[in-house]
Amino acid sequence: MSEQEKPSQLLHLVFGGELSEIDKVEFRDLDKLDIVGIYPNYAKAYDAWKSKAQASVDNAHMRYFIVHMHKLLEPEEGR
Repeated sequence: MSEQEKPSQLLHLVFGGELSEIDKVEFRDLDKLDIVGIYPNYAKAYDAWKSKAQASVDNAHMRYFIVHMHKLLEPEEGR
């Protein structure tokens, strides 16, 4: 597969942690953040996020997020 045929890497970070309040995105303890992983596309990141979110459903303060790293790395592309 040539460079032009390769799908671009749209990196996504999945992480989570316990929030100090359920209506704010402020973590109780930054040392306890759960860095799930970095994924090559949104679909794989979503699968990881969903798995972690469902596993922590009993804790109302636990939240997981998907960060579009590719937008941070190359903001001018605007994808």
